[in-house]
Amino acid sequence: MNSPQSQDPIVSEQTNISADPLQNERVLVLDFGSQFAQLIARRVRDQNVYCEIVRHDIPAESVIARKPAAMIFSGGPSSVYDQGAPKCDPKLFELGIPILGICYGMQLTAQSLGGAVQACPAREYGRARLSISNMEKLFAGFPSEIDVWMSHGDQVQKLPEGFETLAGTTTCPHAAVKHHALPIYGIQFHPEVSHTALGGTLIHNFLYNVVGCQGRWHLSNFADQTISQMRQRIGSDRVICGLSGGVDSSVTAALLYKAIGPQLTCILIDNGLLRKDEQSAVIREFTDHFQADLRVVDAGDRFMSALSGIRDPQEKRRRIGHAFIECFKEESLKINGAKYLAQGTLYPDVIESGAAPDGPAATIKLHHNVGGLPEQLGFDLVEPLRDLFKDEVRKLGLELGLPEHLVWRHPFPGPGLAVRCLGEVTRAKLDVLREADEILITEIRNANLYRETSQAFVVLLESQSVGVMGDSRTYENAVAVRCVNTDDFMTADWSRLPYDLLALVSTRIINEVRGVNRVCYDISSKPPATIEWE
Repeated sequence: MNSPQSQDPIVSEQTNISADPLQNERVLVLDFGSQFAQLIARRVRDQNVYCEIVRHDIPAESVIARKPAAMIFSGGPSSVYDQGAPKCDPKLFELGIPILGICYGMQLTAQSLGGAVQACPAREYGRARLSISNMEKLFAGFPSEIDVWMSHGDQVQKLPEGFETLAGTTTCPHAAVKHHALPIYGIQFHPEVSHTALGGTLIHNFLYNVVGCQGRWHLSNFADQTISQMRQRIGSDRVICGLSGGVDSSVTAALLYKAIGPQLTCILIDNGLLRKDEQSAVIREFTDHFQADLRVVDAGDRFMSALSGIRDPQEKRRRIGHAFIECFKEESLKINGAKYLAQGTLYPDVIESGAAPDGPAATIKLHHNVGGLPEQLGFDLVEPLRDLFKDEVRKLGLELGLPEHLVWRHPFPGPGLAVRCLGEVTRAKLDVLREADEILITEIRNANLYRETSQAFVVLLESQSVGVMGDSRTYENAVAVRCVNTDDFMTADWSRLPYDLLALVSTRIINEVRGVNRVCYDISSKPPATIEWE
């Protein structure tokens, strides 16, 4: 999971967790290339159980050294019978450590123990109705039927000796299985995604009913460990932290300030791609809640020059990332002893950039924090939030004493409005986008729905459309309003905002933002869409 320049506070081999409660309740997630491997770990941490992601081919000896309470085998994009498909050390099944195999993890477990896996007649993707025939430990407290989320092209056709079926669907008879005597379970569906009903309860049942965990890990433990690790790693050197005003960079700054105090210098790069009045808001928030050194760099011209004529979204991100790092390099020369660059990178940024630990998840996007960095930065990266999801970062921010209005601010992408301005980015288009976005957020706040939505923003489309204003025909810009609800930002559903609110937003944007004559509402979920358009 680590980039060559960074150390991961949770997953790194150098992580030193010596507290007995964590040693006694450590769960290892073996990553077979799933987009959701870290989401599994996040669901485990929801149950107050410490979790690490490790290589799928981790040797049994290394597992024994870590003394895990359980192992979870993730899903993955491969077929277990393909040449070169990821495998695990077969000795893992002889250790007596409880195992939960999910999707590919279940298929690999079955194949490794003598069962048969074959391709389905048709790939199954989406909701399915699961009928539970055995309400033992894994399904304790469940109704007889629930909706689950499937995503597979293969399934177990023949169970290994000693296994029994716990649940099935009309197309997948062995959708949940267990060994008669060993603590080995397999499920074909994905309990880690929000689309599976009672998925968190199933993971809870595995951890508490099967494994016997007691739930001793909390985000306060993470904060204490991370502060200690940062202090030890940084020593007497200085750290520069990119501050954007969002919760990610603010929590990163708060953690580092607690760790190293005056050795921290925060830098706001005004790249010309910020929201309306963003610079003044960041300075105000920073002055109110931090005592560290803050420097503001006006770099709008540099970024706009770098983006001139560029339409491809990935190239936009690359150029923004390059300009971002160059600005930090130049500013760092003015700060004596600056050795580290801190960034508020979260795991969804990492997983969607294809930078997962050892089994490549498909690259969905480049993120300038993780995907476009030059090989020689001139300083080392510090990414203390790299293993956390957005909701965990918010909880951590509250633990650190940050105000609720800052902690619950909607996310804003690192590349800024450039990825919400489709096609070439120009100052005129950015001005349109800022005004429209400000209207949307203002009206959502006025309706007391800001906390009810996870992320809301406006996208300026490339296409123009015919309209009528007054007695004149117009041919102007169309914008899309995007509002989603989510717990983790790995999956999301579109927000069912009241029609009256949508009508008000549309009317205000068309009437008040010059150059816009059409407003659309995005009703796609993630997956298959992403939250941002680029």
